[in-house]
Amino acid sequence: MVRRTRADMEQTRATLLETARQVFSERGYGETSMDDLTAQANLTRGALYHHFGDKKGLLAAVIAQIDAEMDARLHAISDTASDPWEGFRNRCRAYLEMAREPEIQRIVLRDGRAVLGAPTPQAQLHCVASLRSMLEQLMAQGVVAQANPQALASLICGGLAETAFWIAEEEGQGQRLEQALDAMELMLKGLRNPC
Repeated sequence: MVRRTRADMEQTRATLLETARQVFSERGYGETSMDDLTAQANLTRGALYHHFGDKKGLLAAVIAQIDAEMDARLHAISDTASDPWEGFRNRCRAYLEMAREPEIQRIVLRDGRAVLGAPTPQAQLHCVASLRSMLEQLMAQGVVAQANPQALASLICGGLAETAFWIAEEEGQGQRLEQALDAMELMLKGLRNPC
């Protein structure tokens, strides 16, 4: 029996993730069989079971990968803004706009929720922690009214996530996005300290 190196194992895992991401995006989770997926990756079902446990585990790993990429994009948006408030506002806006991107829409917002349920606790905690940090900074600068930053971040993160699911539904996505952005602007105005 040939022992596989750590690099071989990492490459196998990366190949499965890349293939699953492509196939889930094109066909959807429900229309993807493990045999088709592993055949397209030139790997065995055993490799999939070893690295991810099952097809659901593979979907969860793909979603975690996409979530990490979304988070990096959002950080870049807020970090390059002209001021912290605009960074916060633009970050919230970009999150909602991502709900119209086909890969995010199909894998994360539709299949992920249908198969795995609510967003992963780790992704939610990271989102809340990031927003909390931004809100603490904005409160310290007097831009945002004083409130418990954890509670406020939880409300905003949950609201954005649910709104993204709503935008991603089949009908009227463009109109839903515009309505969501208008509602978001109204909500964010309520956070600001009167000047």
